[in-house]
Amino acid sequence: MPGQSGTPAPLERVIVAMAAQQRQVGGRLHTELEEHVPSYRAVPRELLDQIWHRHFQRALAVVREGRVPAPEEFGEADVARDRAARGVPLSDGLRAFRRALSAIRDLFIAEATERGLDPGVIVDRTRCLWELADVASLRITAEHRQAEVDSALFDARRRADYLRGLLYGTLSAAEIHSGAAIYGLDPARPYRAVRAVPDGDAGPEALERSLAAHGRGNGRAALLTVLDEVVAGVVEAKPDTGDLEVTAGLGPPAELTAVHRSFRAAGRMLEAARAYGLRGVYDLGDLSWRVAVVAEPELAELLYDRYLRPLEAEGEFGALIEESVRRYLGGGRRIGEVARDAHVHVNTVRYRLRRFEELTGTRLDAADTAVELSWALAARELGTPARGPAGPGRGH
Repeated sequence: MPGQSGTPAPLERVIVAMAAQQRQVGGRLHTELEEHVPSYRAVPRELLDQIWHRHFQRALAVVREGRVPAPEEFGEADVARDRAARGVPLSDGLRAFRRALSAIRDLFIAEATERGLDPGVIVDRTRCLWELADVASLRITAEHRQAEVDSALFDARRRADYLRGLLYGTLSAAEIHSGAAIYGLDPARPYRAVRAVPDGDAGPEALERSLAAHGRGNGRAALLTVLDEVVAGVVEAKPDTGDLEVTAGLGPPAELTAVHRSFRAAGRMLEAARAYGLRGVYDLGDLSWRVAVVAEPELAELLYDRYLRPLEAEGEFGALIEESVRRYLGGGRRIGEVARDAHVHVNTVRYRLRRFEELTGTRLDAADTAVELSWALAARELGTPARGPAGPGRGH
């Protein structure tokens, strides 16, 4: 089709008449959008006027030239990013665009008919405007979805940066409060830091989503992200993880300005829980002194040498002694229950306990012995002591 210099006079008169009504039609369209597409109320009028002008001039060019631009000629990325940032759904964006194109198409048909434009030209240009709506809609959809992806990635990076600074104690008080306002945290309330790793096939990102959903139960706040392949963040209360395949450490409650200390504690809880092969969410109340067994391997080895290594020379009998001692401590020091559980006579249990005291040079009724022996037995579970040959009684 000919360009502007060769445009037939009747068609150009239609275009001039349409251009004269751009502002009037745009005003009616704006009123319709406010009434029928509520999400567009978040878009400033001046921005809507700019986009309307762009659409209107593009449509006039299509009417004049009889050619629809290729998809790559549509510069809609800025609009898509703006709408996505304002929370305007893609469906609403498409509804608004199609209302705009319908208004332009109706205007063209009315002016072309009134001025006696050739019916063949009317049909051809109307077809072009329909095609323009289809091609532009596809481009708008692609740009909007890409803008949503970009926005989500930006938000995720910003959230991760905030949490990294919060949990490692590198943010100022002003930065902490500013981020709390963005992410719905209350600086006046205590939060508990959490570190978690998946136990099953799910990756850290899937675990983050599930743990966040559990952490936000009952209206409580939770903010989580993935830091170095570990799910980390803050929660208001201990999450009920249900059937989640997760091992997590939970720090004590702390204000946001001090939550980095809770985060360090959560790391120790996670390390201990993983060392013991536990699944679930564990805090200091759950693990107690067992956390120190993991954190103090030298002390664990010393106590192991004192209480358990002497039993190795006894071979299989040493293993029976250790089992009786373990049951004795774990069962409230009731010899009768130990005998019943092991299906042996109480005198057999008494002999094994006495033999333990002889081999180790300790007394089982001493408070220090109970504490230190429990520590050594926990080290046995972990396989913490590394030196020395493994005898028949070593249960690593």
